[in-house]
Amino acid sequence: MILPIVGYGDPVLRKKGEEVSKDYPDLQKLIENMNETMENSYGVGLAAPQIGLPIRLFVVDCSAFSDDEDLTKEEQDYLRDFQKVFINAKIIKEEGEEWAFNEGCLSIPGVREDVYRKPVITIEYHDENFNKHTDVFDGYAARVIQHEYDHIEGILFTDKISSLKKKLNAKRLQNIMDGKVNADYKMKFINKRGR
Repeated sequence: MILPIVGYGDPVLRKKGEEVSKDYPDLQKLIENMNETMENSYGVGLAAPQIGLPIRLFVVDCSAFSDDEDLTKEEQDYLRDFQKVFINAKIIKEEGEEWAFNEGCLSIPGVREDVYRKPVITIEYHDENFNKHTDVFDGYAARVIQHEYDHIEGILFTDKISSLKKKLNAKRLQNIMDGKVNADYKMKFINKRGR
């Protein structure tokens, strides 16, 4: 089932997510719905707060980056198949020299800005079967994971841009809160009923 995506300004996007228990009601169905919602909106990641649930769960699909011609064939193949579920994730380490990448967000349609992040992360998490993992990710995969991880910490990519960029985007952000935005997917706005 495709779920509406919560727009910028909704308080749920600022809440630190709560841990997910093994017996969370209909967890597998929720994960399935999140993946379907992400795919329908052409996203590369979706966190539970973005569908109104303040819990520590996000899904990632990096296949959209697999056609980057600057990557090796192995890197392209790796990203093509990179679809993961992260439950109760905790980033343990971020390493390397920060690099800029133009980020956007399904909850903030029409706004894109360069965000600096470290290229390598070590993260602890449970998968959809509640198996625990500690993995190292880099490049695009690390970038998407960090963006979605921020969501479960109540942080948005717009928090990581300069004051000037925040001022320049203020009207766009207000328009999102008011529902005056065109998105190719179903959304729910803080100051207006979802379309």
